[in-house]
Amino acid sequence: MRKSRWARRVACLGVVGAAVSIWAVSASTATRPVTPPARTQASAGVSSVLVAQLAEARLATAKYVSNLARAKKDGYRIITRMIPNMGYHFMNPTIKAFDVRRPPILVYEHKGSTWQLGALEWVFTAKPAKAPFPGAKYGTFGAGCHFVDGTFVPGDSQDSCPKTSPQTGAAFSFWHPLLVTLHVWLWYPNSSGLFASTNPLVSPFNAG
Repeated sequence: MRKSRWARRVACLGVVGAAVSIWAVSASTATRPVTPPARTQASAGVSSVLVAQLAEARLATAKYVSNLARAKKDGYRIITRMIPNMGYHFMNPTIKAFDVRRPPILVYEHKGSTWQLGALEWVFTAKPAKAPFPGAKYGTFGAGCHFVDGTFVPGDSQDSCPKTSPQTGAAFSFWHPLLVTLHVWLWYPNSSGLFASTNPLVSPFNAG
């Protein structure tokens, strides 16, 4: 009987000792300083530039996130209705030069009476020689005729544009040539990437 009790005590102490040993190893490992992976000065510089640009853009456009009326007051007007996996486009025609704080186009998602800013967009007649944002990726938008209600049709020249929208009868607004587009999904997550032209996560808004 005494041997049995003694054996149980020894076994118990063995388990406790093993647990303490494991904890000690874990604790010593946890307190050991971890050396972060090396980053080159170039990659750090590019990352910091982009982060700073996005911060500036967010601060400047936060007023428009759920306030389309404010965007319209500031000069943005509709140029497209809902483009699937993208959104409604509103353009301010007075903005010409590139400025991270003043995107010429705001891309909104819409459902019911709610408007949610999803992306900022810049357009160019040719791909910029130097990327406006580090790592920028581009899309294209074909030449087209736009009407005041956001409808549009393809058109090779302004002369080819009808005076009114074939879909709604709305008056002609403007024509543009083939454009290089740059989307920045600053206000809506995009599984395809920050600079992707389309966003599968806004598909619930495709019905407009």
